[in-house]
Amino acid sequence: MTTPKNSLNPKNPTTANSPANPLLLHESLKTLKLPTMLRDYPAVSRDCAASDASYETFLERLTDREVQARHSKAVERRIQAAHFPAPKELADFNFSAVPQLNKRRVLDLARGEFLSEKANVILLGAPGVGKTHVAIGLAREACRRGHRVRFFTASGLVHEYLEAREERRILRLEASIARLDLIVVDELGYLPLDKTGAEHLFGFFSRCYEQCSLIVTTNLPFADWPNTFAGDARLAGALIDRLTHRIHVVEMCGESYRLRQSLHPTSQPTKSELTKTKPSDVKAKSSSQTPEPPATRRDS
Repeated sequence: MTTPKNSLNPKNPTTANSPANPLLLHESLKTLKLPTMLRDYPAVSRDCAASDASYETFLERLTDREVQARHSKAVERRIQAAHFPAPKELADFNFSAVPQLNKRRVLDLARGEFLSEKANVILLGAPGVGKTHVAIGLAREACRRGHRVRFFTASGLVHEYLEAREERRILRLEASIARLDLIVVDELGYLPLDKTGAEHLFGFFSRCYEQCSLIVTTNLPFADWPNTFAGDARLAGALIDRLTHRIHVVEMCGESYRLRQSLHPTSQPTKSELTKTKPSDVKAKSSSQTPEPPATRRDS
């Protein structure tokens, strides 16, 4: 191995000029489980020798590569453990197709400050406007920032609880959920739940309260949530009360991207199509059965 010219021990020229033992170095790096340093040290050593860099610089460059590689692998593991249905990124989201969506607010949420506050995010809008895309994009950013994340659909989460109940592993499921920093619950309200499913989902939200953050996508205003929770207005009201304690509501109003692509499969959307929005059919409606949630921050 070619080494930098500067000696670690200038007072001991014998040590400084003695040849390195590549096999010993190879085995030592394997034992210490430093695969990136093992792979890159010859190239880094040559570069440092050519520039007459110090041993400190050589070591700094080599360890930096190891740290960066470990960080990348850790992010990859967290993304895989989250079980996202698709690799959606905020950078790929077409904000111009949803002109009423506050892009700056979404990018602020991507910084993850709401996670340290154990706050929640509600993405509210009609089907097809990109709620799941934005939710996955925010969650992937959380993975990159070192947070443990898990993605569920609402119906899939209920199914997990029902299976765990049958197999007598509810405590194990809840323990795994308790270790998470962020949980995405997608498509809440798309399918009605029976009484057992509603109770499991209520229990889930109750356990997450002030313990981790949630990103929930839904097509229903809060006033219609009792319809999803087996018609139980009291249970839905209690759930909304917990969910909206610390919350960011992001409304996404616009035409369905999938419907537009189906109607015009070969044509690009025009400027007028991109700026056309439906009347808001997702704003909260008054209901005598469901208590109004506390004042929340609403970003449109």
